[in-house]
Amino acid sequence: MSIPFNKKYKHEKSENFDEFLKELGVNFMIRKVASTASSTVELVKEAEDNFYSFNTISSFRTQSVRFQPGVEFIESRMDGEKVPCVITFDGNKMIQEQKGSKPITMIRTFTDDELFLTIKMGDLEAKRWFKAC
Repeated sequence: MSIPFNKKYKHEKSENFDEFLKELGVNFMIRKVASTASSTVELVKEAEDNFYSFNTISSFRTQSVRFQPGVEFIESRMDGEKVPCVITFDGNKMIQEQKGSKPITMIRTFTDDELFLTIKMGDLEAKRWFKAC
């Protein structure tokens, strides 16, 4: 299966997400808001040659990351650190590698009905589930 582009997914539940944010160094208030905010995500394949946008929309914050697969860019993490990042595709997976003081790997697995996100930082792993909407 390939990735279904231009499809929206609404956050359903999380596991260890607050613990991940705490380990990342995100302050208490932002962690609580981020953990409880309802969010919708969308991966858009742009008309421009080989560019994509990954959009996260919530009551807490809206973020759009524009990228080319395999090409490094700078991204601002939730802890405020600007880090080098590379995003690649593998079948129905979008793999995001963030470098910096605390390297993070995010693997998003897409289906027609769901998006499953695994976040790894050292030995810590958080999971988030999204439902197509």
